[in-house]
Amino acid sequence: MHAFRYTLALSGLLLAGAAQAQVAPPAPGSPAPPPAPQAPPPTPPAPTKPVPYGAGMKFNLSPDGQKYVRLMAWTQVYMRYNENNSGTLRGPNEPKSDQLDFGIRRSRMVLLAQLSPRFLIYTHFGINNQNNVSGGVNATTDGKKPQLFIHEAVTEYKVNKYLNLGAGLHYYNGISRMSSASTTSIMTMDVPLTNFPTIDAIDQFARWIGVYAKGRVGKFDYKLSMSDPFLTNLPTNTTYVAGGVQTGNPLGLGVNSTTNGITTNTGINVAQYNPQNDGHVYQGYFSYNFFEPEANLLPYTQGTYLGTKKVLSIGTGFMYNQNGMFSRSGSSTVNLANLTSGSDLYAAVPTTKHDIKLFGADVFYDTPLDTAKRTAVTFYGVYWNYDFGPNYVRFVGAENPGYGANAYRGNAVPQSGTGGTVYGQLGFLMGKNTLGPKVRLQPYVAYLHSNYEGLRNAAGDVQGVNIYDAGLNFYIDGHNAKVTLNYRARPDFNMTTVNGVGVAGDVTHRPEITLQTQVFL
Repeated sequence: MHAFRYTLALSGLLLAGAAQAQVAPPAPGSPAPPPAPQAPPPTPPAPTKPVPYGAGMKFNLSPDGQKYVRLMAWTQVYMRYNENNSGTLRGPNEPKSDQLDFGIRRSRMVLLAQLSPRFLIYTHFGINNQNNVSGGVNATTDGKKPQLFIHEAVTEYKVNKYLNLGAGLHYYNGISRMSSASTTSIMTMDVPLTNFPTIDAIDQFARWIGVYAKGRVGKFDYKLSMSDPFLTNLPTNTTYVAGGVQTGNPLGLGVNSTTNGITTNTGINVAQYNPQNDGHVYQGYFSYNFFEPEANLLPYTQGTYLGTKKVLSIGTGFMYNQNGMFSRSGSSTVNLANLTSGSDLYAAVPTTKHDIKLFGADVFYDTPLDTAKRTAVTFYGVYWNYDFGPNYVRFVGAENPGYGANAYRGNAVPQSGTGGTVYGQLGFLMGKNTLGPKVRLQPYVAYLHSNYEGLRNAAGDVQGVNIYDAGLNFYIDGHNAKVTLNYRARPDFNMTTVNGVGVAGDVTHRPEITLQTQVFL
């Protein structure tokens, strides 16, 4: 009975509440009630500030980050005005004194994976030096369809905290710090290329197939490698063809002359890469860092730290390859009438073998100056001493805008040879608000001087090589996004060939103005 009374009371309360909740219609003739105010729109989130790029595209495979995969990619694009060396063509039989051109200096990727702190694997691939006349399938006369190729493919094992061992197609070069330069953090627009003296001759774009050891003991860093030389990119005709002179074989080391109807071939005493080179290549670089340590997980050395580190590193290195070159002296004469077609030229023509012996010593200094303004200075200086055998000298032009196989075309300069070179660069990172809050400025200068015994003028004197660079880096996001404007004055030697030997004429310094964009992720 009590439960029944409670149920009736509760039902009555619910009905009364429902009645009170009904909206009564307005009385006839009364104004309609005002509409309910609308809710304000949600406040958009404040834009986030950019954060430092840090490790970039890194994907951890374990919670502690000991296992990971990292992807790095970068592209450098040139827009350039170049006053060409004398005799440059732009197409078949089309002389060209100067031009404005565009090109891809580098476009590459690195895939890096660590399965544990002891195991490392990475692969580096990409293209280089493509413009509209060169860098393609036929690198000197065609710019289309550049070859995507492997730069490095390495496996590495950490033995202990002082020693890592690796094998594969590697970049652990000797000679100098810049011989393993990172192309993403170069302070100047580009490296001088003299730091890669054997590039694409007996190596694969400054890389080698072999084994290496690297490590650090206190402030002392070392790296050593033993590799196989690639076969040279010279033609390797091994047999004599009547009436012909085959480049890249012993007769290609001489010139023909005819006296009283007898044709002879006489050596010119200029060394070239030995097509029969089968000796190992030994390299090493040793450095001591006085202040902060530098990363050594990968072989790439930093060009400038933009005030984030204080580094003073001195180093020395070498490269050695037994019988890497060969030549014929001026007293070596072969009577071609004594040779029949099909004769083995390497047996019939005497040659002299020469070891490749390359040495370097350098210093790198990078330090912040004013921590409030975040100014910094970067300096690098190096001395290279190269011995390739008698009178060897090689001309190379980066992303050469000239057409054809002439070694002196376009923007080519003496890149390496038997002799000595000094090179230095100096840069100053200006204050953080010099050009507003988003862009940092870094002016720089660089100078290279070489004396190669194989580069001589008509009087027989060694002709010095002087190259001047001055530029300005605009850092939008450090090395990850930057623009570089560079002016270069490079020598044009007006080369002629006398008895198979290049002879320098009057030297004219040609201007080369380049705007480079770089994005590195």
